[in-house]
Amino acid sequence: MTDYPDVSIIPLHGKTPVIHPSAFIAPGCRIIGDVEIGPDASIWYNCVIRADVNRIRIGARTNIQDGTVLHCDSAADRADGRPPEGWPTIIGDDVLIGHMAMVHGCVLHDRAFVGLGAIVMSGCTIESEGMLAAGALLSPGKTVPHRQLWAGRPARFMRDLPDEALIDIREGVDHYVHNAKAHKGAVKAMQD
Repeated sequence: MTDYPDVSIIPLHGKTPVIHPSAFIAPGCRIIGDVEIGPDASIWYNCVIRADVNRIRIGARTNIQDGTVLHCDSAADRADGRPPEGWPTIIGDDVLIGHMAMVHGCVLHDRAFVGLGAIVMSGCTIESEGMLAAGALLSPGKTVPHRQLWAGRPARFMRDLPDEALIDIREGVDHYVHNAKAHKGAVKAMQD
């Protein structure tokens, strides 16, 4: 059996996904093309990470929760203001991405947070310790600044985040690292 049962890891355009050995990749995931996944990251059940037109990077201890879709924006000659290199999806360390989120061609800095069912569109940035609320839609090119909460469709500034919220995010990261190890063990035991 492979290290990743019921997972599709698909090389494309000469690029094969690179997954750190300590990462947890849950059954049902599809990981395609120019993807790198860092140490102790966790990719939960039925996620799609499709780097077919640009690259996707996922940092250490970051978790991408169940049913989330990550994609990127292609490089091309553009007359619409988009950069010619397109927008890769770059996700830093200790990032929490909630269930069923859609993250497309954007940058999520270390310790950013994307809530359940939220959408982050091309050209967006969520700065370190910035938070996009559950169900929010961050429209193209917007930035959630450091320690701010944005919510709504389209998302807008709601309030600055107190220290307690940042502690909760750190605890969430730790929880997912430990929980991923338990799931990884359970999946491995099913293979044996």
